[in-house]
Amino acid sequence: MRILRDFKVPDFKFPKFKMDGLSNIEEMNVDYESIQNQQEGKTKKNSKIYEITNYKTVKEIFQNSTTKYADNTFILEKFNSKEPFKEIKYSEFRSDVISLGTALNDYLKIKDTRVVIIGENTYHWYVSYMAMLCGSGIAVPVDKELPENEIINVINRSKATAVIYSTKKKEVIHKIIDSKATKVKYFIQMNSDDELKDGKVGLNYLIKQGNILLNNGNNSYMDIQIDPNEFKVLIFTSGTTSNSKGVMLCNRNLAENINAVSAYVKLYPNDRLMSVLPLHHTYESTIGYLLPFANGASISVCQGLRYIVSDLQETKPTALLTVPLLVENLYKKINANIKKSKKDGLVNSMIHITNALKSVNIDIKRKVFNEIYENLGGNLRIIVSAAAPIDKKIGKWVEDIGITFLQGYGLTETAPIAALTPEYKTKVGSAGKPVICADIKIDNPNENGEGEILIKSETLMLGYYEDEEATKEVMEGEYFHSGDIGYLDDEGYLFITGRCKNVIVTQNGKNIYPEEIELMLGNIPEIKESMVYGKQDAEKKNDKELIITAKVIPNYEEIEKNHGKGLTDEQVYDIIWEKIKEVNRQLTSYKAIKKLEIKKDEFEKTTTMKIKRYVEIKKES
Repeated sequence: MRILRDFKVPDFKFPKFKMDGLSNIEEMNVDYESIQNQQEGKTKKNSKIYEITNYKTVKEIFQNSTTKYADNTFILEKFNSKEPFKEIKYSEFRSDVISLGTALNDYLKIKDTRVVIIGENTYHWYVSYMAMLCGSGIAVPVDKELPENEIINVINRSKATAVIYSTKKKEVIHKIIDSKATKVKYFIQMNSDDELKDGKVGLNYLIKQGNILLNNGNNSYMDIQIDPNEFKVLIFTSGTTSNSKGVMLCNRNLAENINAVSAYVKLYPNDRLMSVLPLHHTYESTIGYLLPFANGASISVCQGLRYIVSDLQETKPTALLTVPLLVENLYKKINANIKKSKKDGLVNSMIHITNALKSVNIDIKRKVFNEIYENLGGNLRIIVSAAAPIDKKIGKWVEDIGITFLQGYGLTETAPIAALTPEYKTKVGSAGKPVICADIKIDNPNENGEGEILIKSETLMLGYYEDEEATKEVMEGEYFHSGDIGYLDDEGYLFITGRCKNVIVTQNGKNIYPEEIELMLGNIPEIKESMVYGKQDAEKKNDKELIITAKVIPNYEEIEKNHGKGLTDEQVYDIIWEKIKEVNRQLTSYKAIKKLEIKKDEFEKTTTMKIKRYVEIKKES
């Protein structure tokens, strides 16, 4: 999914694995080959979709869930690191949303205006967003990592009347207030009881004022009828290839996402998702928030990436919505610890045996791999990865230890899900099947069936904000030009192979997709991160042929462990180049990497940890 600036993956700390759960299993005399042979000719997994919801607006979802699941826990959050997670019920959430919506409309009198929401994932973010969707105005979720000047730019471009901000953003917001660089009327601080003064007010205070209005008989907020097609959300894309565009979404886009996903993935009221990714992005705010909310499930708010392991163990989620880099690091850390425990051979054998047993409906994976589960909280049953391609072997490993591994694809413009793996028929490596309200086709496919992905969907945006020309550029009739390259297999599963703007075209017309090569480089322990691009030869400026270049951040920890300490830059270069030559032997000649560049600082990234290629390439020019 094309959709984390300064998103630094923590050094996950897991205890040494004893793998005691394997001690009895390894003595089993299992003829797994004969078991697998028994499966010959058996039918494939069930492909019948689940019962589909039919919501028209988010307000319908709000009314249904806060009534039906009133006594269920909705949010778990640790407001103080020294205290346990606090549980907030659906009934309390309902009261706060209605009170805030009433106060925004009838106390501050800013109904139907644009309101910026900025801050880390926290309870009042959820309340603020829902208040806007159910009738207060147009929500403008903003990346909390944006610098001051870009926050000002978004506020002004969106013509915001108010800014709702978290306490952690207080300093930068007060600088903006003092600079008088915006025409914002109200600045509303989350978790604050401050009374209204000079345009500044606490969100808790507004909830109290709204509650007073409600007690006096003001029911106007909940009487608002939402037009499913009304412009309700404005999201400025971070973009990896160009300046941000404002994507206009409506209630129908979000509600249809929930309906579509419900056909492929079944969530229950006893499910719990952990919120790790930023809520300003549609991937988290729709699938990580509205989807569990629609099913009466709970959400535990991660305190930050360095706390992810302890938060997993404390809140015991059943599902984790994440991006490839986080899954990859979990995979590497867990397997490194298994290897240190000298149990890697045994684990691989048990994966083979348990896969064979599962093929005849004997599933003992959770018992066998119990220690891995316990380190992830003990209840994890689903991991969803989106935003970028992931190495197929990692997805397979997740499934091999008994966790359902799903992948999703979409864009902010599709609010966001356009394709998703059905949990009842997974296919590791694909981005899933088009969701039930979407049609995906491949434009001008090549001999391998690859071409640009075009999307027609009920979740498709209203258009780009104040940019009719840009909207027309990406639309072909009812189909949206995604800018992504991929193909559909014979079962209708989508596979993403690259980005139109990233493609390197050779002089003889061959297309090279950098993402394909980068995934291969990602298997090299000595490489932390890489970016492949076409670079013009400085000595042959009139030559149109581009040199396939790999810009690499070395993994110095692995290099030191495998090749010794105190190595020079030249020695590090040589070690990585030898590894790249091994990759080149697996590539056709025109795709081979011809040049290596060592990068010592971090790549600039978007908020879903994708490298900003255009920024990095511009540095070279």
